Amino acid sequence: MAEQLLTSSIAAPGFMGVNTQDSSVALESGFATQANNCVIDKFGRIGARKGWEAKHAANGTLGTSSIKAIGELIANDGTPYTIAAGNNNIFKLTGSTLTVLTYGGGGSAPSITDDNWQMAPLNGVLYLYQSGHDPLVFDPAVSTTTYRRISEKTGYTGTVQLANCVVSAYGRTWSANTTTDKNTIQFSDLLAGHILNTGSAGVLDVSQVWPSGADEIQGIASHNNYLYIFGRRQILIYQNASDPTNLTLADTVSGIGCCARDSIKVTGDDVLFLSDSGLRSMKRVVQDRSAPLRDLSANVRDDLVAAVSLETLADIKAVYSDSNAFYLLSLPSSNITYCFDMRTTLQNGAARATTWSLVPTAMFATRNKELLLGLPGYIGLYANNIDNTATYRMIYFTNYFDLGSPTAIKILKKISFTIIGGNNAGITLKYGFDYSQNYNSQNIFLGTIGASEYGIAEYNIGQYTSGVVFDNQKVQVGGAGNIIQLGVETTINNFELSIQKLDVFCKAGRTQ
Repeated sequence: MAEQLLTSSIAAPGFMGVNTQDSSVALESGFATQANNCVIDKFGRIGARKGWEAKHAANGTLGTSSIKAIGELIANDGTPYTIAAGNNNIFKLTGSTLTVLTYGGGGSAPSITDDNWQMAPLNGVLYLYQSGHDPLVFDPAVSTTTYRRISEKTGYTGTVQLANCVVSAYGRTWSANTTTDKNTIQFSDLLAGHILNTGSAGVLDVSQVWPSGADEIQGIASHNNYLYIFGRRQILIYQNASDPTNLTLADTVSGIGCCARDSIKVTGDDVLFLSDSGLRSMKRVVQDRSAPLRDLSANVRDDLVAAVSLETLADIKAVYSDSNAFYLLSLPSSNITYCFDMRTTLQNGAARATTWSLVPTAMFATRNKELLLGLPGYIGLYANNIDNTATYRMIYFTNYFDLGSPTAIKILKKISFTIIGGNNAGITLKYGFDYSQNYNSQNIFLGTIGASEYGIAEYNIGQYTSGVVFDNQKVQVGGAGNIIQLGVETTINNFELSIQKLDVFCKAGRTQ
């Protein structure tokens, strides 16, 4: 009688994301040891990320320089304007045309030596701030082709700070962090970001309220009538921010601050930011003030912290996209983007993480839910399944598993897998033993997309109207070891692809 095969099934492979923090020996089957150019889709499967397409033709003024800041203004008449910065210029994207904005003030043009602007829309005007630079305004009611200094806007009063960070919140602008003053927040009059010393405008000096000694403001965020002031090592939370006359300190956080201004992003019910110890969530303040801040990057913390240590902090960019339900953190010097799925958190409070080789230098989610990316020579749109004209490699590797018998040798006989999508895709199936990086591999080609023989609804694959289900196709393999690891790699070339299930068939060998 034929010997019965041992089987192991990994359903929804990688649905818990990458885990490089815990011991690879003890990882659950839902974790991945690698998931590059991957996302976790809404059905909990590991799949290929989308690519990008150029929103405009090449622009001579931008050249091959990278777009490093993107913002959006909805004018008072409802007209949307996308404003971007690159090659020490300010640009406007209209439809599929990128044009440079020229200086429209009355004097000499301001000197622009970098592109790390932070932008804040208020009452039909876009305000732009950057360290060491004159703050600027784009006011389409005055001109749709020019910008000027805030100090040149009609009705300007006071003295505007040459601040590095600005937000628009509760009907006014809030700016902070100049080259000489890291502790004073300047807030404008109601609905008038250029009126800074009359009406309800004023300043907030936080130098004496840091709970653990002196600190410096890195960024500002607003949420639920609170104003969050992020220092490098501490956080201040003010309440009643909609009425500055009643602004009071509601809470403080010591020992954790923000290290990168552009990592601060507000989600529907949370504020996320990058600290020196990883990606953090402010949600605990609302739920339980005595609880520690959630570490959303707990499963990749050491790798993330090591990568951040190599970065120029001003170049770190992030975005929260509610339509894609993820937070992206771009680290250009390390050439990696971390993608954190925000649909739900794991039991340890971490978000499910994957990585990308696509590393934008700016990111912005528009009002109409487009995700815009700053790239060399272009503003890109996150869409389709090809990087403009270039393919990209999707890589997924499972945890290490022993089929419940760590001391027994397993003689690998067959592997089957279910893949959704993949029009004529070439799949490289890899398998290895006992933590060796010397993998065996087999190449398999999927068929042409057409009507699924199973009917996609069996797997609730709502986003595919048709596709390939490569189900129960058993690949003959060989080799033996105590511990097994599987990998799936493919080049994404204008097709969608998700991994539904992996199955391993072995014979039991001797026990060591």
